[in-house]
Amino acid sequence: MNAIEEFERERRKNIANLGQDQVLKDRAFQWFQHSLQHKYSYNFSSLGRPIIQYPQDMVAMQELVWQVRPDLIIETGIAHGGSLILNASMLALLDYCDAVESGQTLDPKATRRRVLGIDIDIRAHNRAAIEAHPMSHRIDMIQGSSIAPDVIAQVHRLAKDHQRILVILDSNHTHDHVLAELEAYAPLTSPGSYCIVFDTVVEDLPDAMFPNRPWGKGNNPKTAVWEYLRRLKEENRSAADDAPLAFEVDSALECKLLITVAPNGYLRRV
Repeated sequence: MNAIEEFERERRKNIANLGQDQVLKDRAFQWFQHSLQHKYSYNFSSLGRPIIQYPQDMVAMQELVWQVRPDLIIETGIAHGGSLILNASMLALLDYCDAVESGQTLDPKATRRRVLGIDIDIRAHNRAAIEAHPMSHRIDMIQGSSIAPDVIAQVHRLAKDHQRILVILDSNHTHDHVLAELEAYAPLTSPGSYCIVFDTVVEDLPDAMFPNRPWGKGNNPKTAVWEYLRRLKEENRSAADDAPLAFEVDSALECKLLITVAPNGYLRRV
């Protein structure tokens, strides 16, 4: 076993041990709950644009984009656009690395790899800031409900031009909305790629934390993930297709992060 393989073996062992350390997991969750009181996730930026996310999940995203090497990232929920910018910058880096490895000159105007953002309300100041950003030439935006039939049809048409697709769901967090998003967009996820459902952690938090929201315990992204995976399992039992649509929760990634808004939400298509 060479040094690189040995390091990877040790890292896998570390992650497995983290998953078994219930004391550490409990303390990490206590820290997470307390951090919510200070709107911790609102305090970070990505290349100058606010990104409402925990740093651990931001790191996970860049790892997955590098691993999957998608040519299209679909995101529901735009807000200030920080996630769009982060992912567009990762796609630009992939194009640069491809050019270096192939010995070709990188054409800065070539943007085969793209990010598609969908939001029911793209506020004018956010749209202007996103469009003024140097990464904007890699970003497309659709204003409308992510579960509206015309929006779904538009996304599917755009997706036909791409081969490796990664999906991120982070808009309305009610069970019904997220389940509809999963039904609409999870099938676009390429084999080996991910459909990431953010804010599944709502199920693990007290209802009192969401007094003015339509979601809470029993009605949130995690319950939608559970229902979607249950439906897929039922459909696959009765399907004659040799390659049914299937996802698995990447529990090792969750163990590694310890702090995440997406427990049970990193879904790898298998």
